[in-house]
Amino acid sequence: MPSRAEFATDARGLVRRALKGSLASIAPGSFYPYASLITTATEADGSPVFLISNLARHTQNLIHDSRASILFDDTGAAGDPLQGSRVTLFGRAKKTDDDAARRRFLSRHPEAAFYADFPDFAFWRLEVEGAHYIGGFGRIVDLDLSELLVPIAGAEDLLAAEPGILDHMNADHADAIQLYATRLAGAHEGAWRMSGIDPEGCDLLCQGEARRLSFGTVIATPGEARKELVRLADAARDPD
Repeated sequence: MPSRAEFATDARGLVRRALKGSLASIAPGSFYPYASLITTATEADGSPVFLISNLARHTQNLIHDSRASILFDDTGAAGDPLQGSRVTLFGRAKKTDDDAARRRFLSRHPEAAFYADFPDFAFWRLEVEGAHYIGGFGRIVDLDLSELLVPIAGAEDLLAAEPGILDHMNADHADAIQLYATRLAGAHEGAWRMSGIDPEGCDLLCQGEARRLSFGTVIATPGEARKELVRLADAARDPD
């Protein structure tokens, strides 16, 4: 049986890989739960962020009552999806004007740049309070905040350098990114690019499919990021 720490690692990776989720909000008046589909990304610490319209019912629900949950489903096309992994994060949804949240979302969903600045759209984040993780039959655990989010205190230099790191990797080291995806993350060949980096790992994206590459150690600076990315590239080229 995997340890609690392994469950938490899987839950964090599941959220990082997700491109969409089911948002559950509370309908005013009836107080029934209302579930809807949203596209998602994560902030550097792993908090989910999403872009929604003020005209949507779920947005009106959140304005009235900020309590919400998001279900992330990693079962894919499994014959029995109940044996696959999924996690529900819960907390309070709040609007965010943070430039990094916007940038990370649009890096993951570039098509959303078309409407991101429409006056009725806004970015929101889920201020996570806890989660319920299911990794299949008998693999169930409740997780708390400390197990779900990555500490980013002390990593300010890394986060400030993220746009430059992504530009550099995607422009000058596309070959390494392909190796990360295909040899380390088990993905298919394709035009993979790096869409995000944080202290715990980096996110890879290709035509609507996302993969998560975890680092061997927690990083906090651009220099440490470079060393870890070089190490991973070497490992991908020579797995022995």
